[in-house]
Amino acid sequence: MSIRLEAHSSGTRLHLSHAFAEEAVCRQHVQGWRFQLSLFANVVAEEVFANATAVVDAWFEAWLIADDAARRAAFEKINVGAVRFNDRFSALESVTDLTEHAGASQRFMPGVRMKRAGPIRHCQGAVLANWTTSGGPAPPSSGTNLFLFAADGRIAAVIGFAA
Repeated sequence: MSIRLEAHSSGTRLHLSHAFAEEAVCRQHVQGWRFQLSLFANVVAEEVFANATAVVDAWFEAWLIADDAARRAAFEKINVGAVRFNDRFSALESVTDLTEHAGASQRFMPGVRMKRAGPIRHCQGAVLANWTTSGGPAPPSSGTNLFLFAADGRIAAVIGFAA
């Protein structure tokens, strides 16, 4: 077995090679390595995405900012520029689209507040966050968002599911 570490623009790349003379012996080790490498990925992800709860909360808070420039700045801080957002009512592909959509939601659903409900669930850069709404003329609602994080800890995509 050999291990080689290589500098990479986003950190360090690990090269692992485990060779066997017999194919059958090799196949017996595949699932064990998948398990061990997943454990390693979880340790790295827990460190890289340690701020995931705060980022998710900032996402919901940004939707409530009335000033367009301040809302855009809040979204730019936590999202990649080409962030994707999809739910039953939208298919967006940029911070600009997201900023305008959040502003429109305030105009068409005044007083509605969305916030995280309960702890997030995280797996290697993918986060599930339940949410609820309150306020405004509509009855309260709930759902779940799937957040996909970029390697830098910002949001790359969000898919929203209403209950």
